Amino acid sequence: MDKEKNTVGTNENASTAAFTSFLRRSPGLLINRNFGLLWCGQVISITGDFVFDTTLVLWITTVIARNQSWSPLAVSGLLMMTTIPTFVVGPLAGVFVDRWDKRQTMMRMDVARAILITLLLSFTGLFSLPWLTRGYFTAFWQIGATYTVVFLATCCAQFFNPSRLALIGDLVDEPERARATGLLQMTTSIAVVIAPSLAALLFFSAGIQWALIIDALSFLISFVAILMVQAPPAARSSVSGEEHHFWREFAEGIRFSMGNQVLTTILLALVLVILGSGALTTLNVFFVTQNLHAPASFYGVLSSALGAGAVIGAILAGLLAQQIGAARMFWLALLVFGVIVLIYARMTSFIPAAVLLFFLGLPNSSLNVAAIPLLLHVTPRELIGRVSAVITPIQSLTVTISAALAGYLDGVALRGFHASFLGITFGPIDTIFTGTALLALSGGFYAMAKLRGIKLAARNPTSK
Repeated sequence: MDKEKNTVGTNENASTAAFTSFLRRSPGLLINRNFGLLWCGQVISITGDFVFDTTLVLWITTVIARNQSWSPLAVSGLLMMTTIPTFVVGPLAGVFVDRWDKRQTMMRMDVARAILITLLLSFTGLFSLPWLTRGYFTAFWQIGATYTVVFLATCCAQFFNPSRLALIGDLVDEPERARATGLLQMTTSIAVVIAPSLAALLFFSAGIQWALIIDALSFLISFVAILMVQAPPAARSSVSGEEHHFWREFAEGIRFSMGNQVLTTILLALVLVILGSGALTTLNVFFVTQNLHAPASFYGVLSSALGAGAVIGAILAGLLAQQIGAARMFWLALLVFGVIVLIYARMTSFIPAAVLLFFLGLPNSSLNVAAIPLLLHVTPRELIGRVSAVITPIQSLTVTISAALAGYLDGVALRGFHASFLGITFGPIDTIFTGTALLALSGGFYAMAKLRGIKLAARNPTSK
């Protein structure tokens, strides 16, 4: 068995080396043909996901639960269906991702999600399955079906996303990984900005059916794009026929993640900034009315400014990472984030605040653009799924804790709080935002100390 495993490993290493050599000879606007195909598929798929999410919220609030007292609870349940799989399925999915072929896993998850969305169409009245009648389409039946589909689709994402991360590592040579991550981050940021408006337009003009059809088609387009990708042999945690030990493999992923200094530094720094930045998301609408003295309707402008900055930040980060280094970009982004939030907390006028949020989007995108190449740099190929499955749930849990903590501080602990220090007046929200800034600055200084000397491979100067 050991001889067979060594032979397989030798062949895979040779194939990977040949593939890497090809990538180095073929950089371009989208880095190389295979990444370009993957990126194009993800542009459609990610946009379809955001349209789908927004449409379901609109459907529940304006149709299914319209004028019902339980409408907010129904929307909260929908959000829970996207959160629970991250904590329950995500940590376990990494073990299987590392066992399986990454490209094949992504294709299967795309097909599964397309089928799930198509099945959901039967509960909207566009068409009915033979064994269903319209008598079954009650509000609670539709909500239950929606919850089930969203839950299962999110479970599929727990296998798809780590596989995509590993595939990027296989398709993109290390010097170009920051640019690849920047392109994907740019896509996500653009989708965040345009998808809610697009979803509302589709929903109110054509109905929920078309939003569901678009999302199902987006997965099929992603499937075709991935099908056309030519990838080297995927790293696997075990060879065919080898006995699997699930909990041993699971524990191995945790031990590596918690024992690697680069990974623990990235994780702790991200936890610090997320723990604080959740307050921005939760309380910013109140900051607009109470501190900026502007109408609540202006809140959307701030969100758009942040989104626009994130798009520009993703592009710039992908271009600059090679020059300044991914490690330096990571801690610099944290420090810049903290400084901008510190200034933002003192704002009392809307326009300067909107300008600051635009600039806040720049380091916000840079964090992911820098973190993923660092993760790929220090993580063995056969462990990427399990490492991702450790980091992602912790980040999601931090987001949840952050939102709850911000609400508690503003609504309970600091309710009615007012203080003065060195002639500066502090209220509840700007005090919380100041704490957010200090957390980000702490993470930045910590990462600066711990990531010193970490350098990724440089681009070959002879490549074109």
